Amino acid sequence: MERVIFEWIARVYFEDTDSGGVVYHTNYLKFMERARTEWLRKLGLNQIKLKQEDKVMFVVRKIDIQYKIPARFNDELLIQTDCVKTTDYSIMLKQNILRDKQTITEGSVEIVCINSDLFKPVRIPKMAKQLMEII
Repeated sequence: MERVIFEWIARVYFEDTDSGGVVYHTNYLKFMERARTEWLRKLGLNQIKLKQEDKVMFVVRKIDIQYKIPARFNDELLIQTDCVKTTDYSIMLKQNILRDKQTITEGSVEIVCINSDLFKPVRIPKMAKQLMEII
């Protein structure tokens, strides 16, 4: 079965830009974070429920990002999220941000599942891992 890449659209607002009129570098991370949240929602995973009932949270362990060309005020961005690997404890995602089908930012993100009380790594709940591997 071919993997499906999740896509989410964001608009660049004035508050996202720096004095040069381009998206401030850390705001690309915010767009990627929002897309990851929407990806989990699309999978049917409620992060509040996971934290309260299963005592787990997903946190970023590592990000590698490459900026290619800038985004500007009012651009419509397409953020792609591709789950490329899962382990018992972590998820590897490839995230690209595109404008008009042109990649402007590439990133890879390692997410780790932790106990929400102890902040120590724990296994990804079986049901969640199965859903991530389908998409």
